[in-house]
Amino acid sequence: MTQAPAAPDGSQHGQSENPLLNVGFRIPFDQIRPEHAEPAVDTLLAQTQERLERLAQAPERAYADFMADLDRLTEQLDTVGVIVSHLDSVVTSPEWQAARRAILPKVTEFYTQLSLHPGLWAALKGFAETEAGRALDPVRARHLKLTIDEFRREGADLPEAEKARLLDVNTRLAQITNDFAKNVLDATAAYELYVPAERLAGVPERVRQATRLDAEGHGKEGHRLTLHQPVAEPVLTYADDRELRRELWQAQNSVGMQPGRDNRPLVLGILKLRREQAHLLGFRDFADYVLEDRMAGGGERALAFERDLEARIRPYFDRENAELEAFYREQTGPDAPPLEAWDVAYWAEKQRQAKYDFDEEALRPYFELDNVMAGLFEIVRRVFGITVKEAQAPGWHPEVRYYDIQGEAGTHVASFYTDWFPRDSKRSGAWMNAFVTGGPREQGVDPHLGLMCGNMTPPSGDRPALLSIREVETVFHEFGHLLHHALSKVPVRNLSGTRVAWDFVELPSQIMENWVLEREALDLFARHYQTGERLPDELFDRLVAARNYRAANAAMRQLSFGTVDLELHVEFDPDAPGADPVREAREIMARFYPYPLPEDFARIAQFGHLFSSPVGYGAGYYSYKWAEVLDADAFSRFAAEGIFNRETGRAYVDTILSQGNSKEAAQLYRDFMGRDPDAEALLRRSGLVEA
Repeated sequence: MTQAPAAPDGSQHGQSENPLLNVGFRIPFDQIRPEHAEPAVDTLLAQTQERLERLAQAPERAYADFMADLDRLTEQLDTVGVIVSHLDSVVTSPEWQAARRAILPKVTEFYTQLSLHPGLWAALKGFAETEAGRALDPVRARHLKLTIDEFRREGADLPEAEKARLLDVNTRLAQITNDFAKNVLDATAAYELYVPAERLAGVPERVRQATRLDAEGHGKEGHRLTLHQPVAEPVLTYADDRELRRELWQAQNSVGMQPGRDNRPLVLGILKLRREQAHLLGFRDFADYVLEDRMAGGGERALAFERDLEARIRPYFDRENAELEAFYREQTGPDAPPLEAWDVAYWAEKQRQAKYDFDEEALRPYFELDNVMAGLFEIVRRVFGITVKEAQAPGWHPEVRYYDIQGEAGTHVASFYTDWFPRDSKRSGAWMNAFVTGGPREQGVDPHLGLMCGNMTPPSGDRPALLSIREVETVFHEFGHLLHHALSKVPVRNLSGTRVAWDFVELPSQIMENWVLEREALDLFARHYQTGERLPDELFDRLVAARNYRAANAAMRQLSFGTVDLELHVEFDPDAPGADPVREAREIMARFYPYPLPEDFARIAQFGHLFSSPVGYGAGYYSYKWAEVLDADAFSRFAAEGIFNRETGRAYVDTILSQGNSKEAAQLYRDFMGRDPDAEALLRRSGLVEA
C-alpha cells in the first residue's frame, strides 16, 4: 500500500482535519468538501516550496537522490490537484467551481516558477555534469535528459522580464480555459425541453421510457429531453419529427454561445495567449511548441498527415454522400427539401437499415453494462494475465464502483473507480485519469490508482443499463488507457504509465476497441439481458457487414476536428485585424461535412478537448487518427497470432503497456511489431482502399 504523504522532513503527516491532507491510497471521497481545497493546496504549496528550495541547494546539499527527489517533488500537490479537478467535473456545484477557480492561479504560478527556478535549473545542469549523472541507467538517464529538455522548453533560460510575462500568460491561460469548460458544463446542464409523447415517434422505446421518467422526476408531464448523449443522439438518429431534430441540433450547436456563457471571445483569447506563450519560448507557433517532443515533431508534419488522409478518403466520402442523397430522394421525392445537419443521421440510419437490414438498437439488449464489464475483465485475464475483482472504497456518488487488479502472482497491482452515467452535475464525454502512480520502489512495488468516467445510457425503470455498440467500444477504449496506467513498471514517476508522447497515448486505448467486433470476444459478454441468449449469428453477420458503413464520413468528421485544431494553431493569426477564429473554424470544417453549415455554426466554442485546459488536446487532436494507424497495424499481430494468445499479450505488456515513456514511442512500437507502422493499415481496416 502507498504510505500517507511524507512531510518535508521525511516524516509522515499527522492526521489533519482536512481530508485532502490525509490522502493515501484510499482517497476519503466521502469526507472531501469544496472548503477543503484551498487550505490543502496552500499547505501543500508551502511544503513543496520548502522542499524545492532545499533541492535547489545542490551541490551544497549533495546530489544524493537528487533526481528521485525531483521526480517526487510535486506528487502530493499533483494528487490533490487531480482530486479537486475531478470532483469539479463529476459533482460540480457553485462551491466546487469557486474552489477550483481559487486554487488555479496559485498552482499555475507555482508550476511556472518551478520550471523557471534559477537555483533548481543550475542544480539540474550541475548534476548532469557529475560522474553520477553520466552513469545513470538508461531509464533514469532518459528522465534526466527529458527533464533538462522540458526546463528549456518551459523558459528556464529566458531573461527575467520574459519569465515574468510567461508567468502572467500561463496564469491567464489556466483561468480562461477553466472558464471555457465551466461555460460548456453549465450550458449543457441548463438545457431541457419537454415534449409530448407523439413528438418522439420513431425514437426507441428505452429512450421514451427514460425521458418520461426523467420528466416525472422533475415534476413535469411529457418527456424531458437534454443534451446528454444518451438522449440527444437517439433523438437525432430516430425521431420522425424533423422540427424536433432541428430544435435539438440547434440547441447542441448553441452550447458555448449563450449570453453569460459565450465562449467565442474566449477562443480568440486562448489562441492569442498560446501564440504569445510559444513566441516567448522561441517557437514559431503553439503547434511547434507542444509537438516538439511528440512523434509528429511539429505542426507542419501533423497537418500534412491530416491533409494526406483527407485527400485519400475524399473520393469515398463523396461517393457515400451521393449514395445517401440518392436514397433520400428515392424515399421522399425530387421536391423534398435539401438534407440539413439535423437530417443526415436520421436518413443515414434509414439507409443502413435498408442496405444491411441492421438497426444498432437491436444490439442493445445484448450489451448490459455489467455483462460488458465482466466480459472485458475476462478478455484481459486471458490476454494479459490480470484479474479484476470488485472491491469497496468511498466514492463521490452512489453510482461509483471500485475494483482491484491483481497480477498473475496474485499481487495487488492497481485499483480503479468507475462512474458511467450522465448527471447534470457532470461534464460530458468519457475519460480516464490517474490518482496515484505506483510502480517499483525501494521498499517493493506500490499499486496504481485510477478512474474511468463516461456518460453511457443509464438504467431506466426496471431496465438495466443497455449500451450501444459505440458505448461498448468507449468502455473498452477507456479501459485501455487504464491498463496503460495500471500495468506500468517504470521506476520513475514522471515516465510512468500514460505520460508518453501525446500522439502515442491513444494506441493502448484504441487497440482495445478491436476486441469488441471479434466473435470469440463478443461471446464472453454479448448476452441478452433477459434470456441469456448469445448474440445471434445473423445479427452478428449484419453487424460485421455494416461495420464500415459510411466509414469515410466518420473519418472525415475526425479529420475535421484535427484539421481545424492544427490550422487554428499553425496558420491562423489571432492578432490580425478582425481575426475571427469561429468564422475561420466554420470555413475549415465545412469541407468535411456532407451538409451546409449554418452561419451561426460554432462547434469550436464548445470543443473542450482543445480549449478547456491550457494544453489538453490543443494542436494535438490529430493524435486520434495518428494512433488509429498504430492500433490498426498493431492489432494485426493479435489477429495473426490469436486474439487470446497469452504470449502475444505478454509481449504487448512487456514492450508497451509496462514501459511508459522509458523509451522513444517509435522504439516501443518497433519493440512490439519488429518494424515501423504500416500507414495503409487503417485505410484497409476501414474499407477505404480499392479492392
